[in-house]
Amino acid sequence: MSDNHEKSSSTPNKSSLSLQGDCENCFGLCCVALPYAASADFAIDKDAGCPCPNLQSDYRCGIHDSLRQRGFRGCTVYDCFGAGQKVSQITFGGRDWRGAPESAKLMFEVFPIMRQLHELLWYLNEALTLPSASPIHGELAKALGETERLTDLDSGSIMELDIAAHRAKVNDLLLRTSELVRAEAIRSQKGSASRRKTYGRGADLIGAKLKGADLRGANLRGAYLIAADLRGADLRGADLIGADFRDADLRGADLTGSIFLTQPQLNSAKGDASTRLPKSLTRPAHWSSSGK
Repeated sequence: MSDNHEKSSSTPNKSSLSLQGDCENCFGLCCVALPYAASADFAIDKDAGCPCPNLQSDYRCGIHDSLRQRGFRGCTVYDCFGAGQKVSQITFGGRDWRGAPESAKLMFEVFPIMRQLHELLWYLNEALTLPSASPIHGELAKALGETERLTDLDSGSIMELDIAAHRAKVNDLLLRTSELVRAEAIRSQKGSASRRKTYGRGADLIGAKLKGADLRGANLRGAYLIAADLRGADLRGADLIGADFRDADLRGADLTGSIFLTQPQLNSAKGDASTRLPKSLTRPAHWSSSGK
């Protein structure tokens, strides 16, 4: 469900598959496998396994240039972390669900599991780039290798995975990574920590007025930041894994050095040219180009 539902005739090899959605090499899996309900994000209801009416026979989206204007904002927010092309081209060997309808149901069930695994790969790869987490880089690398191995299983084996147990194991490492990184961020603040507010995991910050807030090294894991005013806030070193940024105002905010932030989170927020982002992420096309 991204803005880029173009498809090419080239099939990538395994090494070229990334952790970002590549709609050109996917069979529109997010547009079929996933359900959605009529809301501010979607103009209509759709059941799981039912193709979106905007999905064309070549797996292109018929309205990808005007998704937001047509009431499908949710499509522009979603990213599969590369699970779509992995399932399409590797797990099912390039056999599409229309050409091989007997595989459709299994493909649609494997896709959300693969998406979870690829999201974990995103976090683990990031954790391994963080100098503060060097004491546990060995454990992180081992978890990365194990997660990669799971993504290479056949479809039947993927369906038998205890994905919740694997997520819990990886999450323990990500928590330890967070503690190391945030501790370093707080130590570097040179006495300003006394002016910082602290928030617990899953904090309710819906609509919070946090303009200019010093949130360096903050624990915002799973925080509800829906429609929060974060203009000019300093989020360097903050743990943002799972934080809900829907309609949060990030204009002028500094997110460089924040950890576990993903493209879908940014896509759901509001920002502009003055919002500072980690190098691994891109400025959403719908953000304002002004710094006002």
